[in-house]
Order: sequence, then structure tokens, then C-alpha cells
Amino acid sequence: MEASTAGSVSAPLPGRCAFYVTKKKRYCKMTVGRGKTFCGEHANAGGDTEKKRIPCPLDPKHTVYEDNLAKHLKKCNSKEKPQPRYYVKDINAGSGSEGEAIEEISIADRTKEELDELIVKLKTALQELNTKIVENTLSHNALNEALNDPKNGDSAIKHLKQQASILGNMEALKLLSPDRCYIEFGAGKGKLSHWIHVALKASENVHFLLVERSSTRFKVDGKHKNADSTFDRLQVDIQHLDLNRVPLLREKRRPVVGVGKHLCGAATDLALRCLFERIRKFDDDPPTKRVKLQQEDGAGDETKPREGLVVSGLAIALCCHHRCDWRHYVGKEFFRQRGLGPKEFTAFQRMSSWATCGMKKFSSEMPEQLSDHKTEEEEEHEIDEEAITDSLKSVMSVEDREQIGRLCKLLIDQGRVHYLQQRGFESSLKYYTSRDVSLENVLLTAVPSSNQNTDESKLNTNST
Repeated sequence: MEASTAGSVSAPLPGRCAFYVTKKKRYCKMTVGRGKTFCGEHANAGGDTEKKRIPCPLDPKHTVYEDNLAKHLKKCNSKEKPQPRYYVKDINAGSGSEGEAIEEISIADRTKEELDELIVKLKTALQELNTKIVENTLSHNALNEALNDPKNGDSAIKHLKQQASILGNMEALKLLSPDRCYIEFGAGKGKLSHWIHVALKASENVHFLLVERSSTRFKVDGKHKNADSTFDRLQVDIQHLDLNRVPLLREKRRPVVGVGKHLCGAATDLALRCLFERIRKFDDDPPTKRVKLQQEDGAGDETKPREGLVVSGLAIALCCHHRCDWRHYVGKEFFRQRGLGPKEFTAFQRMSSWATCGMKKFSSEMPEQLSDHKTEEEEEHEIDEEAITDSLKSVMSVEDREQIGRLCKLLIDQGRVHYLQQRGFESSLKYYTSRDVSLENVLLTAVPSSNQNTDESKLNTNST
């Protein structure tokens, strides 16, 4: 649509394109050449050029001059880029060929009898387990100044309290120490790594690897370019990340500690696979033996991926269990031992969102002037609207739904604990903050078991 059809809309800005974008209800903001009315993208609209523009075959959302197509395809931003050496497609995805069909039935379509049967299975599976989660809200002096800064608003303080408690729990487990590489999964802006760096600023040989699949603005690791610690950022999906091929880990050979703050759903399982599927725990071996093992791993052979990552521990704040996926889930063996399978897992996964019903209730009770702004919880977590349906009101109360939702989360997390224990780690779940700070307040931790002679067959067993 040309400028003449824009009706009462104000004229385009000086020096900008006169093409009216109907979908955006404004004029195009691209600059134009001297003496031109339209930008190159919309030149055909006003007859500014006799050249014909056609949709780009790599991305039809933009156009290109037909006679310039070959040159454009060589530099188009939509051109598939070569993958880095640490990209191995679906290496952490789990088996996709188990022959187990997952019946997709929404919670709203289930009868009361079906829901009652699922709840019985849920409670039965948890009966014989020690499911008491210890409250362990801690803090760390590295964040004292920020926590007491009056310039920080309520949302910032909530984030800081969570980060402080994660660091406090890591310190209690002796996971804050020199000669380590901290891998932050789902790093976002990298704030958790930033505070770990602050806590360890006097330590030597500390490195950070920030894993995030999306491009993130306002990254805080940019502030540490001149720091003694090394900060590397990998833009890759955890599903395709082979840590044994990452240059920083190959070169430094430091034991790693996996961390994450609110690692949503299946991303937690992908991170666990990424860390624990191929590990060799020679953390306490003498230097001479460690060097020998490294040579066996092919440290000098760049064509051979390093087998045997040394994992010193884990601290991941969990969330969004409704975004879990049976294929990626590491606790399949745990479920099967209790007579459960993908059908029950899918139901529990969806019902787990009931645990945060209070998040939606809180949002609806916000003052009208704040209704257009997302709460801190909503920004960091994705609410499963499908599982929170009005039809459930006649079946059970909000309080009952929240309790069942928390039990679903607990069962899924117990499967993760079992997975870590099978790989020779002492693992536990802790309430690392109060529910008024975050409804997603469970921290999954793991440290190597005191028994260093764990059966190698357990360490090398691949989860199906």
C-alpha cells in the first residue's frame, strides 16, 4: 500500500521510506537514497526503479533485485552457517525410537475418574520415597552490597535473593573453589556466572562457559572481558552440545561445575545428559595419574573428541516442569520401576503447572494500572494455560490443584535425583528460597559420592 492510501496517518519521517506497512500501521522506517521516495525493499511499490525485486529463496520475508540474486545468496543473513565443532546434532536428546506412542490428551478432556486414577498412581509412586525437601535458604556475602542497595526494586531484589541462596548452597557443598570451570546452562544475560565470579575474585584458574541458544542483549559477561577469569559464551541449543569438543574445556582441562537459574523443563534434562552421559571422575587422582588419563583421552589429537568429562558438582534451580519431554527425560528408568510410562509422564507433566496456580491468581489480583506489565514470575516462567482450565473448578479447589501440581513436580525431580545417583553422585532437592520470592523454589544439587569406586558400567550407561 502506498503513501496515498495511508488515510489520516501522519506523513513518513524525513529521509525515510514512504511505503505504508499495513500490518504495523505505520510507514516503513528504512532510509532512502538521494532523490528516492522508497527504500530498496519497496522500490517497486512506487516505480522508483525498473529493476524487478523478488522474494529471497532463503527467507521470503525480504526481497532482492532479481539480477543481483546470486551475489545476495552468498552473503544473505538467512544462509545456513557452518556449525561449530562442538555441535553434534541431538547428542543429548535421548532415544527417539522406543516404540512407545504417547497419547496426547489434554487435562480439560479427561474425566474426573481419569484424573482420580492418575492422582492415585502419583501418590502411590511417591509413598516409598523419602520425599521431604529440606528448606535451605542461604545467602552469600558477595551479594550483600547489591541486596542492600536502595536503588534495586522488588523484582531485582527477588532475583538477587535467589542468586545469593544458590551461591550459599554451592559454598555449603564446597562447589565454590579455584581450578574449576563453571558451565551456566540457559545463561541468558549471565548474571549467575557474574556473581560466582564476584565470589571467587581472589581465586586463580577460574573459567566460565555460558550456554544460551538465543542471542541475548545486555549480557553482563561483556563486563568481564579484561578479568582474570575466562568468560566464553556458546550460542547453541543444549540438545546439540558436546562439551568434550569445546575448545576451552579441551585446553584448560578443569573439572566442571554445572549451574543454572530456572532452567526450564526439558532443558534441565538436556543439561544433565550433556554433563553426565560421558564422565570420568578422576577429580581426586594425583597429578601424574591425571596427566596419563588425559593423554589416553587424546588431549593432543584435535580430531578426537575428549571422552570423560570431570564433573565436580551441580546446582540448578528448576522450573516449568510442564515443558518437560519424555524423550529427553533422564528419569525413564525411575518411572518404569514404578509401573509408570510415557502416558503417565505426559499427564503429570501437564498437571505440574497446577503448582503455580497462585501465579495466575496473583496476576489477576494486580492493580489495573499494572495489568499490562508481567510479574517477575511470568517473565521468567511460561504458564501452561492449557492445564489451568475453568472446568477444573468443579473438580477440585485451587489449593488441592496446587498440592497435586507440587507432587507432580516432585516425582519428576525424584527421577532426576535417581539418574544422578546411578552415576555415582549424591543428589538432593532443596527449597532454596521462599515461595513469596519465587513459586519455582527448588534447587537440584549433586556432588560426587564419597565412594570413588563406583562401578564404571553405571557411569557409562546411556539413558534411553
